[in-house]
Amino acid sequence: MATFYTGVLIKKCMDMNLGIKSYPDIGHHAFGEKGRFAVSITMYTELYLVATGFLILEGDNLDNIFPNTVVELAGLSVGGKQFFVILIGLVIMPSVWLDNLNLLSYVSASGVFASVIIICSIFWTATVDGTGFHHSGTLLNWDGIPTSVSLYAFCYCAHPVFPTLYNSIRKKPQFSNVLLMCFVLSTFGYASMAIFGYLMFGSDVQSQITLNLPINKLSSKVAIFTTLVNPIAKYALMVTPIKNALKDLLPGTYQNRITNILISSALAISTVMVALTIPFFGYLMSLVGAILSVTASILLPCLCYLKISGTYKKCCFETVVIIGIISTGLVIGIFGTYTSVLKIIEHW
Repeated sequence: MATFYTGVLIKKCMDMNLGIKSYPDIGHHAFGEKGRFAVSITMYTELYLVATGFLILEGDNLDNIFPNTVVELAGLSVGGKQFFVILIGLVIMPSVWLDNLNLLSYVSASGVFASVIIICSIFWTATVDGTGFHHSGTLLNWDGIPTSVSLYAFCYCAHPVFPTLYNSIRKKPQFSNVLLMCFVLSTFGYASMAIFGYLMFGSDVQSQITLNLPINKLSSKVAIFTTLVNPIAKYALMVTPIKNALKDLLPGTYQNRITNILISSALAISTVMVALTIPFFGYLMSLVGAILSVTASILLPCLCYLKISGTYKKCCFETVVIIGIISTGLVIGIFGTYTSVLKIIEHW
C-alpha cells in the first residue's frame, strides 16, 4: 500500500512540471543537482546489485540441477555454484555489448507469462506430482521480520521506471488504475508463492523455492528452467543504464564501439566477482531492499513530493500520511540493513 501510494506521488510530481521525463529529473526539480545525484546513485546501485542477484540465482539453480560439477581450468578446479556463475557470466556477456536492446525488451516482457508458468508449475508439482501440501513449521518467526519486510520492499521497487511508463502511456489519467492493477496482480503472485512454499516445505523452504523442488519431475523442470531463462534476458536491460552513464562520463572521442565493449565487459565481470564473493541470494536481495529499494521506492518519492508540492509547509492529512510512510521506511531501512549484513557475515 505504501509503495503504491508513493507511485501515485511520482505521478503527481510529473503533473506539476511537464519538463520532468525521468526519475533523476524529479530529484533535480526537488533538490537541484544534489537531488539528481542522490536519485541516480540509488538507481544505478540498485540495478547493479539486482543484476548480480540474477547471477547468484542462476548459479544456485544450475548447481541444483547439475550437482557436483567440477571443471579443470589451467590447473585450477572450479566447481559448484562458482562454475555456473562464471559460465552464465560468459553466456550473457555478448548481450551487454549490444546498443539496441529492442529485441531483449520484448523477451523481457515475457516475464509476466513466465511468472504465471512458474506458479502453475509449482502448483502442479504439489497437487499432481505428489509433493503435496502437508508440511508445517513456525507460522510467525519474529526474528525473520526485518529480512522479510526488506524483501517485500525489494519486490515493489519498480519506481525508477514509473516516469518512463507515465510518459509513454496514451491515456495518462488511467495511469493510477494501471498501477493499482499491477500491484494487485504482483501481490497475488507473491502471496501464492509464499503460501505454496510454506505448505509444501514448511520452515525448510529455501530463499528460492525452485531449490526445494524434486528435479526428477517434469513440472519442477519447467519451473526451474523458466526461472533460469528470465534473468538471462533481463540482465542486459538492467546493466545498460549503468553502461550508458559510464560512457557519458568519457570524452566524445572515446565513445566508440570498442569503448562500449570494454565498459560492458568490465561491468559484467565485476558483477560476476561480486556474485562469487556474496553468493547469498536471499540476504543480498534483502540488503538491496533495505537500503536501495526503501530509498528509491519509499523515501525519495515522499521527500521529492513534499518539496515540489510545498505540502511540507502545511499540516494536513496528506502530510501526516507521508511522514508516517517516511518513518516506516526509515525503520525498515535501519533494521533491515542491520539484519541483512549480519546474516551475510554469519553465512560467509
